[in-house]
Amino acid sequence: MVGEVDRGATVEVTVYIRPSGSLDWVDQEAGRAPGQRRLVSRSDLADACGASDEDVAAVRSFASRYGLKVSEVDPGRRAMKLRGTVDAVARAFGVDELRLFEHPTGGVYRGREGSLTIPKDLDGVITGVFGIDSRPQAVPHLRAAAPSAAATSYTPLQVAAAYSFPTGVTGAGETVGIIELGGGFSQSDLDSYFSGLRLTASPTVTAVGVDGGTNSPGVDQDADGEVMLDIEVAGAVAPGAKFIVYFSPNTDQGFIDAVSTAVHDTTNHPSVISISWGGPEDSWTQQARTQMEQVLTEGAAVGVTVTVAAGDNGSTDGVTDGKQHVDFPASAPHALACGGTSLQIANGQVTSEVVWNDMPSDGAGGGGISIEFPVPSYQSGVKMPANVDTGNPGRGVPDVAGNADPQTGYAILVDGSRETVGGTSAVAPLWAGLIALINESLGQPVGFSQPRLYQDSVSSAGFRDITQGNNGAYTAGPGWDPCTGLGSPHGSALLAALG
Repeated sequence: MVGEVDRGATVEVTVYIRPSGSLDWVDQEAGRAPGQRRLVSRSDLADACGASDEDVAAVRSFASRYGLKVSEVDPGRRAMKLRGTVDAVARAFGVDELRLFEHPTGGVYRGREGSLTIPKDLDGVITGVFGIDSRPQAVPHLRAAAPSAAATSYTPLQVAAAYSFPTGVTGAGETVGIIELGGGFSQSDLDSYFSGLRLTASPTVTAVGVDGGTNSPGVDQDADGEVMLDIEVAGAVAPGAKFIVYFSPNTDQGFIDAVSTAVHDTTNHPSVISISWGGPEDSWTQQARTQMEQVLTEGAAVGVTVTVAAGDNGSTDGVTDGKQHVDFPASAPHALACGGTSLQIANGQVTSEVVWNDMPSDGAGGGGISIEFPVPSYQSGVKMPANVDTGNPGRGVPDVAGNADPQTGYAILVDGSRETVGGTSAVAPLWAGLIALINESLGQPVGFSQPRLYQDSVSSAGFRDITQGNNGAYTAGPGWDPCTGLGSPHGSALLAALG
């Protein structure tokens, strides 16, 4: 703790409201082939499940009682922004302990202790309140290659070719959303990078600000590396797609609001969203995990695939308590969790692929068994180990994998410098690019695809099973495992199986 909060300062919080309809049908529909699924448009989802007028009015009345101003209402996202002094917000939501803290990585944030409260008449109406606490919520999951005579690098095109990504398509007509919690991109760097790859099409990249987030290259080089890695990997794989980069602050409020904005974006209509940021699932509040999973479920309803990096610190996820942890939002049941491998390519072909584990120097792919989410229905037929600490079953992470080892990493351009970078941060946009190609090929989105991916007919044809290596507490083996999931993709075969 480094000081007291200015109780007279202005703060804006996001209040999420319960849906007015049910999404129970989403998982059942996801088990069907894409052409046979029931999907809804974003406007229809807003009509069916958006916030009711009565609930919005109830929150307005509550805000007025505490001197808070309603600065924004988005019924489709079921989100309301309330603005007022720190003191008024603290009184409204029962916050007793609110102080300034210094974060270990630098910077000062507003932190709270204890639970939030709401009036009894709003019980069940308000599902989450975000923005009172402004601590950094996530880290980017990328790793720069340590100096090594054995290190090599590939372009995203070389990795895509080795994984037999579909040819003859570029992602044209698709929009890929990318979530970023800092950093920025330089258009001149992107132009130089993509022209160097001699692509037949040049990706169009647009920045969208959420909660005051902006495209700010040059301020944080680590975050810039994440942004450029995401755009350059996905853009190289699917150069005909449009790319919308949603920038928001690195808080639980900013993270959730960015994903919600992308899912409900009626202007850009992304069919794929890539997320390369996260943190240990038990470092999130219960309300934040619940709200993010709700947003991802809404994405599934409108046909959006959300690819999420599974982490770069092996089965501990970088926590030093002696226990194993999975990363969130990768562990959310409606996220496509992306794990990491170490890939060797010769003459355009995969010659070796094992679990990425270069600990302690260069990291390892995240994975394991969730302690927060039960086994989802699509993993019910998987032979899955229990959590090594609790002995209990849970959501298995990851679902899929791809090259993530920085020693066999991706050649990218960041702030004018050429670098070799890995991490599961590269796998999420790699898979996002693949999904964009598949969507164009099928003429419709695959959306929430796990119920199909885990079907034997799809998993046996569409994946290269990774059976060697470990990520710490868990070991790879035949079939799904908590290191590389179902495996790395056979892109064209996966397309055929899904279609």
